[in-house]
Amino acid sequence: MAQDTGPVYQGRLLPRPDEEVVDQGLGFDLGTLASRRHVLRGFGLGAAVLGLAACGSNSSSTSSSPTTAASSAAATGEIPDETAGPYPGDGSNGPDVLEESGVVRSDIRSSFGTASGTAQGVPMTLELTILDMADDDAPFKDVAVYVWHCDREGRYSLYSEGVTDQNYLRGVQIADDSGRVKFTSIFPACYSGRWPHIHFEVYPGQADITDSAKAIATSQVALPKDVCDKVYATTGYSSSVSNLSQISLSSDNVFGDDEAALQTGAVSGDVSGGFTVTLTVKVDTSTTPSGGSQPGGGGPGGAPPSR
Repeated sequence: MAQDTGPVYQGRLLPRPDEEVVDQGLGFDLGTLASRRHVLRGFGLGAAVLGLAACGSNSSSTSSSPTTAASSAAATGEIPDETAGPYPGDGSNGPDVLEESGVVRSDIRSSFGTASGTAQGVPMTLELTILDMADDDAPFKDVAVYVWHCDREGRYSLYSEGVTDQNYLRGVQIADDSGRVKFTSIFPACYSGRWPHIHFEVYPGQADITDSAKAIATSQVALPKDVCDKVYATTGYSSSVSNLSQISLSSDNVFGDDEAALQTGAVSGDVSGGFTVTLTVKVDTSTTPSGGSQPGGGGPGGAPPSR
């Protein structure tokens, strides 16, 4: 049987061969979102098309919250590669918590090993679902996911003044058959110059976590402003209120190029019972990871880290 022929883009036939790539229609545009974030920038699709995709996935609903829309958008493309920042604790910039026995754990609120501190703050559960784009978005079971973030005061354990002897808010989980990992933690602060976020790296398996170069994805989860406002009104987060007022997703040096269209977690819960943050993370092992650590930017001795 003869195959269709005609102009193609990224291996896909153009439905409107006489038109420009940007004029191929919404269906073609949505398919194109499966590539990296620079495609969004190059064709001017950005969050607007992502919003249409989110609306189209549930046309009967007209009251979806921003966090729900963000969750829907997150299912459309590969998670963007991001810097691991100056304080990864994965051995690429000083300390290596991934070499320590006990790092594979679900509750990351307390330090482990010879350290004994516990991070205080509003309870937060983080659930990431990892999908394998190279296998038709099948659950990426058995991958190892390393998560870390700052504490209520905006400090990173192992690096920041006052907590260099702690390793709390860092841990690894192995994805189950549905590709899911789950961490019990506290809601992170907003420190000066960065939107509230959570770092993570994905490794092929537990045996690979001791070599940061083996990470197949490095990215960050953005936290929605409405939830941040509620958390930062509670005891211990006072500095986050002013810091958040001076930053936006569009001005953030990591999320600013697309306002975290694929990285904003969907959030449920409340201050008293704690919040649950969920995000679908698509990983494409057919591409070369471009994220990772960028040492520098903010000193570990009390100065807020830049990433």
